[in-house]
Amino acid sequence: MRLLVTGGAGYVGSVVTALLLGEGHEVTVLDDLSTGHADAVPEGARLVVADLHEAADVLDPSVDAVLHFAAKSLVGESVTAPEKYWRTNVSGTLALLEAALRHGVRRLVFSSSAAAYGDPGSDAPIGETAPAVPANPYGATKLAVDHMLESWSGAHGLGAVSLRYFNVAGAHLGAGERHDTETHLVPNLLRVAAGGGGSAKVFGTDYPTRDGTAVRDYLHVADLAEAHLRALEHVRPGSFRVHNLGTGGGHSVREVIEAVRRVTGRPVPVEDAPRRAGDPAVLVAANDRARRELGWEPVRTLDETVADAWEFALSRRAPA
Repeated sequence: MRLLVTGGAGYVGSVVTALLLGEGHEVTVLDDLSTGHADAVPEGARLVVADLHEAADVLDPSVDAVLHFAAKSLVGESVTAPEKYWRTNVSGTLALLEAALRHGVRRLVFSSSAAAYGDPGSDAPIGETAPAVPANPYGATKLAVDHMLESWSGAHGLGAVSLRYFNVAGAHLGAGERHDTETHLVPNLLRVAAGGGGSAKVFGTDYPTRDGTAVRDYLHVADLAEAHLRALEHVRPGSFRVHNLGTGGGHSVREVIEAVRRVTGRPVPVEDAPRRAGDPAVLVAANDRARRELGWEPVRTLDETVADAWEFALSRRAPA
């Protein structure tokens, strides 16, 4: 197929692009490189440096489907500068959908987020029918796009699948996390393990969990990427479906710290800190629908996830 991948110079988008090329698809990447990296775009894909609002200049009737990753994704920034998130995540997606409608592109796979659920309280694991009450503008914009896709499906025959990620980590096919502002636990722990100085912070030690720290569902980026290929196979014009992507199990912050120490063989000093506002105690995905409808199965363990991320982190270090 001929495919457009928005945000294909980013972490997940570049891994998915590599898998698509490996399957023999022709891929054009649309990315403004505001957070992505041109050298992350796999060889064989065509890179167009442009904003989502310029999608009409890239799409044409020969495109079979769109995989949509381009978005602003920092929760804290979404609170202090929500205009960036509504402009890119919602207005930009609207421009993309209008261009798709104009050119007769009827299939789309969307990179959504568990942030759409907000704080589920004691509900775990979380299913797709759980109430979606976002706790921040980032999550609100992801939910808004889901509503947009559902209405587009009913009115214009768009086939769309929204994949709600929980916590993604690891590296695959030479691609890993390279965020200028790194908020994710695993790469921050690995930075400390690699001698980046200081200690890792544990935000909250008094949660009602098995060791007092927050529990999250950590999914290897390769398993996540493979779900996108399965979604692309199953999307049908006129149909909209939401699928959670996670392992179906969770690890606490302290368990992830121990995994990093175990895999790297390095000390990882930590410092306890107060909870961050809005952080739920437990976020774990119910992935039954993705297993059943997409035929998708996550297979990689937490230690494998950490090991692949560690290998990538070491590959990025400057020679001594």
